Amino acid sequence: MGSQARLEKHKESKNSHRSIALKILVPVKRVVDYNVKVRVKADGSGVDLANVKMSMNPFDEIAVEEAVRLKEAGVATEVVAVSCGVAQCQETLRTAMAIGADRGILVETDAELQPLAVAKLLKALCDKEQPTVVICGKQAIDDDANQTGQMLAALMGWPQATFASKVALADGKATVTREIDGGLETLEMNLPAVVTTDLRLNEPRYATLPNIMKAKKKPLETVKPADLSIDVAPRLATIKVSEPAKRSAGVIVADVAQLVEKLKNEAKVI
Repeated sequence: MGSQARLEKHKESKNSHRSIALKILVPVKRVVDYNVKVRVKADGSGVDLANVKMSMNPFDEIAVEEAVRLKEAGVATEVVAVSCGVAQCQETLRTAMAIGADRGILVETDAELQPLAVAKLLKALCDKEQPTVVICGKQAIDDDANQTGQMLAALMGWPQATFASKVALADGKATVTREIDGGLETLEMNLPAVVTTDLRLNEPRYATLPNIMKAKKKPLETVKPADLSIDVAPRLATIKVSEPAKRSAGVIVADVAQLVEKLKNEAKVI
């Protein structure tokens, strides 16, 4: 093979590599800010959200950061942030775009969204957007359900890796290190796939003012659940919400024998 033919083949191979689009979809949720002390409504029907600071779910921030890092490393070509909920979720999407997401999609609804409904909405968007990988937080700090990522993977028929502490994408596969009780487990799976993030995956960056201004100009699409032909009616009913019992003051015991007696007869833990 002549030098000119080798050069043309190299260019063709390089261009074909560039043409492989790897899109990452990142669901983000608007929740009560983690610094806010949550208060229960007087009637016990739920949590009081009036005049409460809201922000992006911390685990979702980690997911956005990881997706943006993969794009900056040249692994991904596009990062799409998705949020489901009220109109104010646009602020959460703008935050994701300020971190580095390319565009946002809001599925706007005032209905109470439970994990299965969110998973169905995300499935409809995955069918439309055809992402290579979905990276989402392992759970939301408001309901702590830890279900949406797993439900989405089941609905899509995709492999999944939860509680990821390291993610690598290459050659149509994802290599994910995840935290388990006994230490670390490394999984390899074919793409497309669903990955849920744990705390130690990365440290999310702060959105700078220039990036916040740029995010205002990035495209944000709004759709309704009906546009996606998804019924988001709740399947579960909340009977009552109550605050945890206040901890009683500790007592000082005279000796080990008294400690054992109290643990056995009062606390009933031995």
